[in-house]
Amino acid sequence: MLNIVIFGAPGSGKGTQSENLIEKYNLAHISTGDVLRAEKAAGTELGKLADSYMSKGQLIPDELMIDILASVFDQKTKNGDCKGVIFDGFPRTIPQGTALSEMLKERGEKIAAVVSLDVAEEELIDRLISRGQKTGRTDDNYETIKARLDVYYNQTTPLKEMYEKEGILHAIEGIGTIDEIFGRIATVVDKVK
Repeated sequence: MLNIVIFGAPGSGKGTQSENLIEKYNLAHISTGDVLRAEKAAGTELGKLADSYMSKGQLIPDELMIDILASVFDQKTKNGDCKGVIFDGFPRTIPQGTALSEMLKERGEKIAAVVSLDVAEEELIDRLISRGQKTGRTDDNYETIKARLDVYYNQTTPLKEMYEKEGILHAIEGIGTIDEIFGRIATVVDKVK
């Protein structure tokens, strides 16, 4: 299967490009935020356990997150109606990356490519401030954006280095039209599928 991890700082266009990948390559989308909300809403045991951490403002332990992702992965791929999965928002740390690789290996799968949408920080800030002005999102202000970007860089830089050593990291210039950026991504994906 074609399993892809997509990285991108807030404002990089990761959501838009994930949608394009899903459509072109018939992939399932696993977003950790969406998964946690769905598990909680469904009242599953995993969802209840995750909520016990989230309701206290605590991070969900990696082991629990992997259990949840494994369950969702199995559910989305069991019928064979998708050709792979996009992991969006996970992993963010080296232990999470290692755990994801192990979970996939247990299923005879692996990560085919890690796509990293690279956009200069000034451009990201401009995009997010513009989005905030259009949508009224209160978290799209300079101070909050800067803090979110710092967290993103601190979390993902070591993980990106790990994937680069494994030879599966593909840095994609995230500047240009949506179609231009997707063309760059598709060139990479077509080589690994």
